[in-house]
Amino acid sequence: MAMATPVSPMPAPWGALNDSAGSRSNGTGAGAGSAWCQGVFIPNELFLTLGVVSLVENVLVVMAIAKNRNLHSPMYCFVCCLAVSDMLVSVSNLAETLFMLLMEHGLLVVQAGVVRHMDNVIDMMICSSVVSSLAFLGAIAVDRYITIFYALRYHSIVTMPRAVGAAAGIWAASTVSSTVFIAYYKNNAVILCLIGFFLAMLVLLVALYIHMFALARRHARHISRQHKRRAVYQAASLKGAVTLTILLGVFFLCWGPFFLHLTLIVTCPRSPFCTCFFNYFNFFLILIICNSVIDPLIYAFRSQELRRTLKEVVLCSW
Repeated sequence: MAMATPVSPMPAPWGALNDSAGSRSNGTGAGAGSAWCQGVFIPNELFLTLGVVSLVENVLVVMAIAKNRNLHSPMYCFVCCLAVSDMLVSVSNLAETLFMLLMEHGLLVVQAGVVRHMDNVIDMMICSSVVSSLAFLGAIAVDRYITIFYALRYHSIVTMPRAVGAAAGIWAASTVSSTVFIAYYKNNAVILCLIGFFLAMLVLLVALYIHMFALARRHARHISRQHKRRAVYQAASLKGAVTLTILLGVFFLCWGPFFLHLTLIVTCPRSPFCTCFFNYFNFFLILIICNSVIDPLIYAFRSQELRRTLKEVVLCSW
């Protein structure tokens, strides 16, 4: 990477992304033979704005969960970790954008080696974010599954120590895997592993939610005949499952094009169609950042307790 080259979102071959799509400040690339192949120009200022908004939102979510003892539950432990995963995307985006803006305006001149190390750190943060986000979505899904189908034993099965241990394990695994991915980025097997993990989690979570919603109402009626108070608890659990379904849908909509991009890098890197698709990489990055912006809004919209605490945190900060 040349000294004046902007930091690429991913190293090759993930950032064969960069070779195919051009740098983030350029919306066009090789193979732009028609209007739709020109890609989308997205100014760095938009990346910077979305990064700041996302960072502020997710910091507020973490502060709200930490402040309200009613939110100190296993599920919100995982939600808090999911917010931290979103913060990794925000921080990496802000660091990259500021770095690029300073270099473009001649305010920062660095050696190629420094740029390369900075690039690797950003890539590790992004990779760790996607792996941990998928894992925490899975953890939340399992939590909701146990809540619905094992409601009477939930508090003995899912405890805070177990939740904290699971969260620590996920962070350790995502950190190690992201380090390995970046260290061996030249091997296409790295991309295939990441794509495989994405597809495996997609199949697992969809199957889990189909089973969950197919049997939840019948299970709720069974519990309501035995314990009226449990019926109310069951309805709340089902609402939590709906919330996580929305989160899951938003995640796959925002990250799906990026994983399709990775798939095309492996399957058809020289195809004219794929080359044109690569030119939209900047747009895919915007979708990823938008996911980090949307998630906190879903938390607040679906949880009255969290919404109330967020208001308190905002008012106290002023």
